[in-house]
Amino acid sequence: MEIVRNIILAIYLIVCIALIIVATIQTKDNDGASGTITGSSTNNFYEKNKGRTKEGKLKRLTITLGVLFVVLAIVLGILYVI
Repeated sequence: MEIVRNIILAIYLIVCIALIIVATIQTKDNDGASGTITGSSTNNFYEKNKGRTKEGKLKRLTITLGVLFVVLAIVLGILYVI
């Protein structure tokens, strides 16, 4: 059980570092009040294909790493109690 715990801990540390790096690389995606006032249209080609851009891929990777972070934290919590 000790070996499994150490392997999951190593994976957890790698995920933590990767999550910090990916979250730092992302650009700020906030139009704020000016986007609301000017009525920025969300029905254009860029908005429809946003997931295929670099920003979309980084956002998807951040969400995946965040979910993996939470799952590994729960697993490690269970393993350290046992």
